[in-house]
Amino acid sequence: MTRIQQVLFELETGYLGHPYYVTGNAIYQALAQRVDEQTRRELCVSHGVFLPKEYGTPPSWHSQSSLGKVGLSLPAVETYDDLFLLRDAAQRWLKSSRPRDAHNAHPVQSHGGRLAFDSVAWFGRPPEMQTSKRSVRWFVQCYLSTTGSHSKSVLPVADETLDGLQVGGARNYGFGRLSVVDSQLVDLEALDYERIAAADEYALELVSPFVVATDYPGADDQSVPWWWDVSGPDSASRVESDRDSELDRSSGSELRRRSEQLVDDREVYELATVDHGQIVGYDGSDPIGTAKNGVSRVGTHSRFGFGELRVRPASDDRIPDRAEQMHGVEKADVLGGEA
Repeated sequence: MTRIQQVLFELETGYLGHPYYVTGNAIYQALAQRVDEQTRRELCVSHGVFLPKEYGTPPSWHSQSSLGKVGLSLPAVETYDDLFLLRDAAQRWLKSSRPRDAHNAHPVQSHGGRLAFDSVAWFGRPPEMQTSKRSVRWFVQCYLSTTGSHSKSVLPVADETLDGLQVGGARNYGFGRLSVVDSQLVDLEALDYERIAAADEYALELVSPFVVATDYPGADDQSVPWWWDVSGPDSASRVESDRDSELDRSSGSELRRRSEQLVDDREVYELATVDHGQIVGYDGSDPIGTAKNGVSRVGTHSRFGFGELRVRPASDDRIPDRAEQMHGVEKADVLGGEA
């Protein structure tokens, strides 16, 4: 039995940290101070994804017919795809009536010249409404797993232990405080993988960056996995694994790269990563096995949130309306007018 513990936090105070996510390393370091030695050795933490407290609509592949207001609790997980509903940084679960572009930009505060992300976003309302503004709280979703077969002795981590963790900078001034809203255990072996089993071809979505080079002591550099097909039009034409150029690679025809940092005991270590959010082909022979491993993450620093993958049918379109829009464009071309 392979179990993970999903955790939903509310961001209580301003956050000085990574603009795209709360790194698994940040959550791990905060949590490590509160748990025993065995838990510290076994615990693995995913990156935390930001999401607003808003009404949502589940995509067609989700097992639930309604989401209600996201942020009140974690939605049920019955299928493999359900795991990634709230892991989508673009928040495609938001209702179409919500200001999606605004929700993808954190409100910023200035504190003596230091910029922090606010824990609340404010939106104006039409004049006829009773109040002129409405507030939207920010949340962080992550999950905990273990390195070995000791998940029963480590998970679940108690809500009392998780509550009040602080992440990011200026923590001694009260920044980055997280409060637990909900948590739940998920057995990966018990999930429904039918949508993957029924597909003929597959693609891999990089949910978090994949580390290819690191300065962290005792960690190995890695090449891009052989089972990534980077020859298609939606990915790279070719990827080299030369260590000398990984930490300072310019953009080009290859996979999009990003430099990251890992902080441990006040020491800062440089990482070279293949950036998250990209789609590559799948050249492996066990898509369901890869799907399970991808949840627990693969590669160097996987215990700190790097290397999370999602296996998708190759026919998937991450933007639900795009296929319909493209169909409309093609129709307009045929008719010689606008769709």
